[in-house]
Amino acid sequence: MSRRRAHDTEDEGYDQRRNKRRRVSENQEIEDRLESLILRVGERSTSSVESNLEGLVSVLEADLGTFRLKILRILSDCAVRMPEKCTVYTTLVGLLNAKNYKFGGEFVDHMVKTFKESLKACRWDAARYSLRFLADLVNCHVISATSLLQLLDTMIDVSNEDTVPQVRRDWFVFAVLSTLPWVGRDLYEKKESALESLLLRIEVYLNKRSKKHHNALRVWSSDAPHPQEEYLDCLWAQIRKLRQDNWAEKHIPRPYLVFDSILCEALQHNLPQIVPPVHHDNFDYPMPWVVYRMFDYTDCPDGPNLPGAHSIERFLIEEHLHHIIETYHHERKDCAAQLLSFPFKHKIPLEYCIVEVIFAELFHMPTPRYLDICYGSILIELCKLQPATLPQVLAQATEILFMRIDSMNTSCFDRFVNWFSYHLSNFKFTWSWDEWDSCLLLDAEHPRPKFIQEVLQKCLRCVLQQFVCAHSFNLCANLLSARLSYHQRITEMMPTTYLKLIPPTPSPNYKYANEEAASLPGTTVAHQLVVAIRQKCSPEEVVTILKEIPSSGYSGEEMSDGSFNALKIDVFVQTLLNLGSKSFSHSFAAISKFHTVFRALAETEEAQICVLHNIFELWSTHQQMMVVLIDKLLKLQIVDCSAVATWIFSKEMTGEFTKMYLWEILHLTIKKMNKHVIKLNTELSDAKDKLSKADSSSSDSEDDAAHKRKKPITHADKPSEEVVERMEEKLEAANVNQKRLFLIVFQRFIMILSEHLLRSDTDGRDPDTDWYRWTIGRLQQVFLMHHEQVQKYSSTLETLLFTSDLDTHILEVFQQFVALRA
Repeated sequence: MSRRRAHDTEDEGYDQRRNKRRRVSENQEIEDRLESLILRVGERSTSSVESNLEGLVSVLEADLGTFRLKILRILSDCAVRMPEKCTVYTTLVGLLNAKNYKFGGEFVDHMVKTFKESLKACRWDAARYSLRFLADLVNCHVISATSLLQLLDTMIDVSNEDTVPQVRRDWFVFAVLSTLPWVGRDLYEKKESALESLLLRIEVYLNKRSKKHHNALRVWSSDAPHPQEEYLDCLWAQIRKLRQDNWAEKHIPRPYLVFDSILCEALQHNLPQIVPPVHHDNFDYPMPWVVYRMFDYTDCPDGPNLPGAHSIERFLIEEHLHHIIETYHHERKDCAAQLLSFPFKHKIPLEYCIVEVIFAELFHMPTPRYLDICYGSILIELCKLQPATLPQVLAQATEILFMRIDSMNTSCFDRFVNWFSYHLSNFKFTWSWDEWDSCLLLDAEHPRPKFIQEVLQKCLRCVLQQFVCAHSFNLCANLLSARLSYHQRITEMMPTTYLKLIPPTPSPNYKYANEEAASLPGTTVAHQLVVAIRQKCSPEEVVTILKEIPSSGYSGEEMSDGSFNALKIDVFVQTLLNLGSKSFSHSFAAISKFHTVFRALAETEEAQICVLHNIFELWSTHQQMMVVLIDKLLKLQIVDCSAVATWIFSKEMTGEFTKMYLWEILHLTIKKMNKHVIKLNTELSDAKDKLSKADSSSSDSEDDAAHKRKKPITHADKPSEEVVERMEEKLEAANVNQKRLFLIVFQRFIMILSEHLLRSDTDGRDPDTDWYRWTIGRLQQVFLMHHEQVQKYSSTLETLLFTSDLDTHILEVFQQFVALRA
């Protein structure tokens, strides 16, 4: 009997748990359905947006009692994550507010909270989209125009703050300006004088702000045929044009106009006072940029006209396309499809707008948002999806870029080379080269022949990479023959007139196998080394063989200090890497096996420079091999970053100084140093956090209840203070090395540029040569590509190197860099 009662009790408990799970499951299904309905509202369907909204309002109104918080969260997330549907969701909120005033107030409070949290967390795009959403709620009679104007005025107050970076003031002004296209008309009709007062304050700020950074961010140094406008100046011109048109724009869909009779009866809410968070040094504000222009209406002969550069429609279209790229850039096919499905594609020359926006992303200064290959792959998918029009527009854009390449920023030149070579490699290297014949009459250092030369080099690298990806590394011994066949293929695809621009055959130049090898010191040892390595000798045996070379080595001007044996390095490096020349993996394996020999021979910076010199001597015709080998030597810490930088600026590299691969090596060297510092910094921060948590955990352990709630950090997890101190010492040493690396790079730049300017002045020649423009461009590139790290040492650089007595041409580059974060 007792057993049966226990069984009945268990059944009742089971039924209760099952019913509870069923309720939870049913609630989850309803929540998922509501989320799906809200997310999909306004998308293309058989019914109109208005009827979709009416149906959704009825559904949400019925579920507000149970799922109020869920609905609030979904709507506020949509406001931030789907800004292109801003007016659809504001209309939805307006209709809900008309039916349920309390819910409307709760939603406004929720959006205000989202806006304030985004500002505090430096989520600037989220904050701007939240502000836009709040502003558009004025059109839906949810928020009063007076309270919105108070908020906008408060944000413009930031422009009058002292001792804060200009980028902070700029962002708040930009946020307000970019909101006005949505709400300007309503404010103009209801609060014209207050709106004019707001615009006057903005104009005063824009007229007094510094634009020292402008030239550093331009794609082209020339304003012909399209001005390279700073982003706030351009948006201000577009807003002024919108004001002249009585705030009437033709791009933003406004579904709430259909429901005006319902919305105008609703009670409005007032925004609470919102004070922008005060500035902190750790706040990271968006950097300024220059608005990219490639086309105007004359470039689009057929179909609808391209909106003017100062029309607000141009700003709205470009912002929408940029957001599509941001949302879908991880999947190139989806991104291309979404771009071609642009809602207003029949009103604009869509292909021209898309191509211009993608190149604006690619050429964005100081660095693009995504990898160069991301934009290249999206353009390829666009050509596949729209073969009738997109390839022609892209060819037209390429022609425009090539004709304007004389004044193109050096960083953008590199990106143009990378994109065009990648694009050609995916379209069988087909191009109308004959149309660019005029560049053959120009000096080899001129940007046009230089561009073609670098593109052909990159094409060779692209096809070799495709070969490696397509074949197993078991077949990598065929890479040497593949190099030669692909080089022959590129030679055959080019007109004979372009012969001088075609890169040399990428093969090793092993001097101990040449005709003159018999007269070279070290040839006998080199041949012994070849035999030994082929017989799979050990590193110790290699050291023994190298001992046969006398300690004096051979005399050379750069080796005269006697701190290392140059001949030993010469024989070892050239012989080993020549034996590994079949493929990258062969070379990597050889370096890894004889890593200890490298470390023993290259103990000093001078010896490391000697190693780099021998790699260049062996592989001078194969740029990609040099890049990957030096990268490998840096990873294995065989050479230091400072040695690579010194080698790049050495006299022996003068003939290579304007070639792209050399700067690729410098940038990968700086990036490797930066990653090392960031890694040590992160490890130290984690260790300090664990130490502080362990201390707080031990102090709380007296409280039993608190001890049960928390999982204390164990003794094994807790780092000792000695470990933390050693980590601090490592980080300090890494920071010293990083600073030294930047000082070496910038000092060498200053030396060679100052020498050029002085020599030109002495000889009475124009200093503005192609070499000078390449070099000053590379200096600017180092500043911009590594701006986050260089910024830490800006005061040191100003004190030691970029002093007031420096030539203004060089000093301006530094001042423009500093102005980016000023």
